[in-house]
Amino acid sequence: MSEALFPDATAEDLSSGMHHFRQRGRDDAEVFVVERGDGSLAGFVEVGTRPYADGCDTSPVAYLEAWYVDPDVRGQGYGQSLVAAAERWARECGYREIASDTQLDNVLSQAAHRRAGYREVDRVVQFRKEL
Repeated sequence: MSEALFPDATAEDLSSGMHHFRQRGRDDAEVFVVERGDGSLAGFVEVGTRPYADGCDTSPVAYLEAWYVDPDVRGQGYGQSLVAAAERWARECGYREIASDTQLDNVLSQAAHRRAGYREVDRVVQFRKEL
């Protein structure tokens, strides 16, 4: 699922990132999954913390780091259940705000965020130059 969510990343980078994320500890990061009726996974959400997030007034802030639902089960409430679990975790940890992001061209994700009650706070185009 991570490869589908981050198609430009290598399997090695994804694996390393997942291990690093899980080492952060229960109070700093968590992963929630949703199962299909046959016990296989249909989606996941990674929620963690960041020192700040654009549009937020508090610090630190909870942050949806990754959110994915398999295409064949989208629109069935799995994504909303995952976000609800992440938000529950954030509230239990004492956070008052949660933020997220998506790519400018990912209109499906933007719509899913809006359906989950998230409000767009900014748009950005980032640049990089190798020196």
